[in-house]
Amino acid sequence: MLRSGDIRVVYQPLIDLETNRVFAYEALVRSTSPEFKSPPALLTEAINADCCGALGRQIREVAVAACPDHPLFINIHPNEFDEGWLVQPDDPIFAHDHAIYLEITESVPLSHFHHCNSLLNEVRSKGAYLAVDDLGAGYSNLKYIADLKPEIVKLDRALTAEIDVDRRQRLLVAGLVRLCVDLGARVVAEGLETQDQAKAAFDVGVHLGQGYVLARPSFPPPIYDHEILSSLYEPRVNA
Repeated sequence: MLRSGDIRVVYQPLIDLETNRVFAYEALVRSTSPEFKSPPALLTEAINADCCGALGRQIREVAVAACPDHPLFINIHPNEFDEGWLVQPDDPIFAHDHAIYLEITESVPLSHFHHCNSLLNEVRSKGAYLAVDDLGAGYSNLKYIADLKPEIVKLDRALTAEIDVDRRQRLLVAGLVRLCVDLGARVVAEGLETQDQAKAAFDVGVHLGQGYVLARPSFPPPIYDHEILSSLYEPRVNA
C-alpha cells in the first residue's frame, strides 16, 4: 500500500554540450519503503492500486520543492493520462519559476496518442514543455515525434552506447539529430558513460548530454564539474 513519504527524488543534470553548463535537472523517483525496492516496483504498485495520478502529483510536489532554482525534467507515466491530476491548476509544475519539461516515453502505445496529445496540449498551453524519451527503443515510431512536436527528444542509450567506436552508429545518430532539428526539437544523448561517448555525441550535433560520466543521480542536485568536458572540444561554430 502506498503511503505519503514512500518516495524521495534524486536529480541528474542534463549538460548543454555547446556551453558546457547545466541545462536542467531530471527528477528521478526513488522509494523509501522496503516494500518497493525499486522505482519499477513502486510504479507497479501504483498501477495495481489505480493511483498513478496521485503518485505523479506527489513526485512533482517533492521534485519542485527540492530544486527551486533550475529547469526540471519530470517523468509522466502513461497511466496518468487516464486521470485528471496533471491538468489541475494547482499542480506544482505551474508554480515553478523555471522551465518544466514533462517527459514521456516514446514507447507509449499509439492507442494513447490522441488522448495524451489533447491533455499535453492543455498543459503546454499553460507553459510546460514536452520531452519524448527513449527514441530508438520500444515502438520507435518517428511519426509519433512529428505529431507530438516535442521541444526535446532523448535518444535511448542503445543508440549512444557505441557511438564513439561504431561509425554506422554515429551516422545513425547524426541522421536522427538532423531530423529532430528539422522538426523543431533539441536532442539529448542519454546513458553517456565515458568522455569519448560525450565527445562523439557532440561531434554529430547532439545538443545535450546526460549520464554517469557527467554526474550520477543524487540529492541534493549534484554540482556539475565543468572540467569533465572542457578539454574535449573547441566551442562549435554555428554555420
